[in-house]
Amino acid sequence: MVTTTPLEAELLELAGSVPDPELPVLTLRELGVVRAVHARGADSVEVELTPTYTGCPAVEAMSLDIERVLREHGVREVTVRTVLAPAWSTDDITDEGRRKLREFGIAPPRVRSASGPVRVELGPTRTHAPGTHGTPGEEELDPVRCPHCGSAETELLSRFSSTACKALRRCLACREPFDHFKEL
Repeated sequence: MVTTTPLEAELLELAGSVPDPELPVLTLRELGVVRAVHARGADSVEVELTPTYTGCPAVEAMSLDIERVLREHGVREVTVRTVLAPAWSTDDITDEGRRKLREFGIAPPRVRSASGPVRVELGPTRTHAPGTHGTPGEEELDPVRCPHCGSAETELLSRFSSTACKALRRCLACREPFDHFKEL
């Protein structure tokens, strides 16, 4: 079992308080990408950062922001190391992060019922409330709910939105478009 020193816990909080460059409503802690901070001497630390996906263009900005925040708090040498295993999953987003996404107008990723690979389906583009006119077995997950009115009646407009990790959807009840943070 790895033990965390009080200093490492404090520095982990600081590193985790950095806003995500693509979704500044979330901190890196709420997004679940800052994994650990290891003290490597009196004024040297290593931060473990897991990108949301391997080609994530925000990793460099996240690293620079983490370095800046920790240096502002007296750490002279900061190394941010990209860690790919275990892979990041949308299950790593905290409840607070999911709440903030919803309040910001982005449907948070649905919680997966099982761990393991995520099935990618190119089937129906509409989601329905459980027990309504969806085809049997169509929805393993809860439907994508509109962050504006809460309706489960939504449709996919585009599999990609402003970033690769989001899809563009529209609510069939209030007719408002919204981003949906896709499950990974």
